Amino acid sequence: MFVAGYLKVVLKRWWCVAITVALAAGAAYIYCAAQTPRYATSLTFFVTTPNRGVSDAYQGNLFTQQRVKSYASLLVSDRLAAKIAADPRIGLDAKQVRARITAAPVPDTVLLRAVVTDVDQVRAERIAARVATDFKAMLESLETPAGSTDTPIKVEVISGPESQAGPVSPRPVRDIGGAVLVGLILGVALAIQLELLDSSVRDADHVQEITERSVIAHVPFDTSARREPLLVGEAGFSARAEALRGLRTNLQFLDVDNPPTAVVITSSLPGEGKSSTAANLGIVLAETGQRVLLIDGDLRRPSLAGYFDIEGAVGLTNVLAGQVSIDETVQQWNSSLWILPSGIIPPNPSELLGSRQMAELLAAARAKFDMVIIDSPPLLSVTDAAILATRTDGVVYVSRSGRTTTTQMSAAIKAIKAVDARLLGTVLNMEPRRQSSPYHYYQYATEAAAQPVPPTPEPALTGERHRSRSSAG
Repeated sequence: MFVAGYLKVVLKRWWCVAITVALAAGAAYIYCAAQTPRYATSLTFFVTTPNRGVSDAYQGNLFTQQRVKSYASLLVSDRLAAKIAADPRIGLDAKQVRARITAAPVPDTVLLRAVVTDVDQVRAERIAARVATDFKAMLESLETPAGSTDTPIKVEVISGPESQAGPVSPRPVRDIGGAVLVGLILGVALAIQLELLDSSVRDADHVQEITERSVIAHVPFDTSARREPLLVGEAGFSARAEALRGLRTNLQFLDVDNPPTAVVITSSLPGEGKSSTAANLGIVLAETGQRVLLIDGDLRRPSLAGYFDIEGAVGLTNVLAGQVSIDETVQQWNSSLWILPSGIIPPNPSELLGSRQMAELLAAARAKFDMVIIDSPPLLSVTDAAILATRTDGVVYVSRSGRTTTTQMSAAIKAIKAVDARLLGTVLNMEPRRQSSPYHYYQYATEAAAQPVPPTPEPALTGERHRSRSSAG
């Protein structure tokens, strides 16, 4: 993945970056607000040894550098802390004084730096002043040999005590800025990690690689589809409608010499839009004047009767059981579209769909209609779709962009191939809209809004709307 690819991932998953940055900045702000300001006073010691020549100076310098490392420990010793705590102005015990002092030698020098940090700036200055005098006296006392008045070590304060102008912690600008930077890095890393772990199918190239068939329709995501699932009225001029008309055209040109006249619409799992695709494909095919029969072959969770607002209590299962004929059961929805609902939900859907009666029903339907569309259950849930696929000209597989995974798609295609059925192509459903869409979705939507919307034709049913049935012949 190149830089452009990473940038694309970050832009696509910008919410990951935004959330991590917001959380990091919020945590830093809470931390800063909860902390008591602390102030620092620093001082620097110069440690040397008396010498009488160049050789003595060199050896003394090496000796002092080694000793300075030990003197840093003396600065935070209990002995020095106890001397400082004896001052009544300090108001702390030896342990508390020691916790406020830090010391470290300046590398490759004979300098020793000490810092006193306290919530009270005045007290920090007092402790630092005592460190300057008491440490010098304690060190020279320790280094003076017994019975001698000369000490081989000389300690001088060359800098400080010096207090910083403001608190050393917390520093809101520094702390929050650092947290934002960390959150940004973590957000980018999280976005890239999620992209690497995301196995969902999102583009046509990926679909074609798995299915070995082209994508025959890119159906854009439409927020109004839930309340207006059918392509009637204004919805008939939407980007979604244009995509389904593209599916209609592609089906007609898949095999010019022998175009499909009976197709199964299915998906991997529920919720990918197979039923709405089947219903709307029937509507756009009927627009061309073809006689279309739409069969609800999902005998487990039927939905077409609800989409078209028709009676679904009597339907396919009743015909297969020999209770009624197909001519008595199909319902005419408009001048070119007939619908055969599922009927009652049977205990043995797979056996019914694979029966001789189902084969005879499809043969009769092919003879009377130009196109037969069957909405079937998902492939990975039950075997119904695979059974129906063997009795038709092929399968239109519907996958939901960003939701159907490569594993699910591969398993569905494997189920189709296992029964030697023909995969006509894939519909990439609920695809995010992009300006680069081959259908120019936004242009279609704009032009459609400027055109007068024709009145929606009333369903041509005989008798009552919800209970009538008409002959398919």
